[in-house]
Amino acid sequence: MQEIKDKIRNIKDFPKKGIVFRDITTAIKDAETMKKIIDYFVEKFKDQKIDYVAGPESRGFIFGMPVAYQLGCGFIPIRKPGKLPAETISIEYDLEYGTDKIEMHKDAIEPGSRVLLMDDLLATGGTAAACVDLINSVGKVVGAGFMIELVGLGGMEKLPSDIQIETMVKFDEN
Repeated sequence: MQEIKDKIRNIKDFPKKGIVFRDITTAIKDAETMKKIIDYFVEKFKDQKIDYVAGPESRGFIFGMPVAYQLGCGFIPIRKPGKLPAETISIEYDLEYGTDKIEMHKDAIEPGSRVLLMDDLLATGGTAAACVDLINSVGKVVGAGFMIELVGLGGMEKLPSDIQIETMVKFDEN
């Protein structure tokens, strides 16, 4: 996966000093690289009998939609409050300084459905864990896929150990 990793642009001191932002736009603008990313996750999860792929806004949409299409299942958007037009269910979760909230439509997932969570990045795991809890309130997360894992930030430890987790490229972060 070094060729994928090499396509990711590193931007120092963004969004604040001391942070290295992993910019995926340089990878996904290349058609062949984007195809390799999607094919990678489809191959990893093709035997999981996925009913839905869910992804948090906005970059979870980028990977979730084409993976859902290739797996032959639906896509469930997980959004910030006030962005979905019908009745929603939500979960609030802790951030380093404060809290945040995510929502999905109340009728998005039939009870017992098998769901794959897709996002671009696993860092501290707060958003991913909240997505898992939200989905598990109705269905069952059976897998999670992330293009990038920032190793050392504790994200993997916040996810359930009984699901298949796939990360494509890893960066050491402290």
